[in-house]
Amino acid sequence: MSMAAEPTGDSNTRSRPLTIAQLAELAQVSTATVSKVVNGRTEVRPETRALIERLIREHGYRPQRRRAAFAPLVELVFGDLDGEAPAEIAAGVERVTRAHRLGVTVSRLRHGDAPWIAGVLSRRPTGVISVFSSLSGTEREQLATRGIPLVLLDPLGEHPAEVVTVGASDWSAGLMATRHLLALGHRRIAALAGPADSLAARARLDGYRTALDMAGVPADPELITGLGFGRGGGSPTASSADAEVERLLRLPSRPTAILTCADGQAAAVYRAAHRLGLRIPGDLSVVGFDAPLAGRWMDPPLTTVRRPLPEMAATAADMLLGLARGEHPARPRVELGADLILRGSTTAAAA
Repeated sequence: MSMAAEPTGDSNTRSRPLTIAQLAELAQVSTATVSKVVNGRTEVRPETRALIERLIREHGYRPQRRRAAFAPLVELVFGDLDGEAPAEIAAGVERVTRAHRLGVTVSRLRHGDAPWIAGVLSRRPTGVISVFSSLSGTEREQLATRGIPLVLLDPLGEHPAEVVTVGASDWSAGLMATRHLLALGHRRIAALAGPADSLAARARLDGYRTALDMAGVPADPELITGLGFGRGGGSPTASSADAEVERLLRLPSRPTAILTCADGQAAAVYRAAHRLGLRIPGDLSVVGFDAPLAGRWMDPPLTTVRRPLPEMAATAADMLLGLARGEHPARPRVELGADLILRGSTTAAAA
């Protein structure tokens, strides 16, 4: 493969984003090859693609036509499509895009899934909303160099401070849910942690610890267990989740209440309690997260924290369209409040 040549011509070439023709000259390849890389086509040798992507990162890329080159689509990409949350989020995004006559494309991101980013670059959407996932630095750069704005909704993992994100006040939600159990007289309160890379789940667990500390109740490490269920992949099997919950409930001094920090966990608690002959809520109170609809049909109906997912999604879509117009929000991070829906799975602790 040929080595990239030094920039030629105007001494200001390095300071301005380059066109496809200028990138082709630097990489010593055809403009068609550069165009394929820019537009996410896959029929380019990996080493040539890597060279062109490096040049785009170093020098920037200037499309021949700015906004006209973008499709009237918003790309909605999920790290996990399980549960009721994705449908609520899609409805919130669609409410905004419909008003602006934009379509919505839904996809699922798996780590190392090169075809995903290739598909996005080829579709050239107006913008991307990434939900329950964590884009790599390379993926963020590829979107940025093509002028495709990005908003993260309830992201996993760390991300640069300048990236626009929308979430819920998860710390306050964890605090509120734990205080509810404390107010019912529970002191042996277990917590099922969510995925380790979920900032939201970690914030809920921090809120749980803060509520215990403020009530003068020591946080017992034996009662905190990491179940990576929920979003972003790496979820345990149902049997391994059930076994871990059952371990908690077989402790000599078992918990009288359990706070779940991710959706899907409450079902494992119900199953384990049933196998051990424990009554909910008589023997064990349970609080869930993000199960406002499914929790209604559990027996007994599940007390759950409801985050305003449709409103969060609509906010993300509004911010994305603002970025597409060249507007930058005053605050890159927006948080919406959560509510506790009281149902039949929690009651006063037994004497």
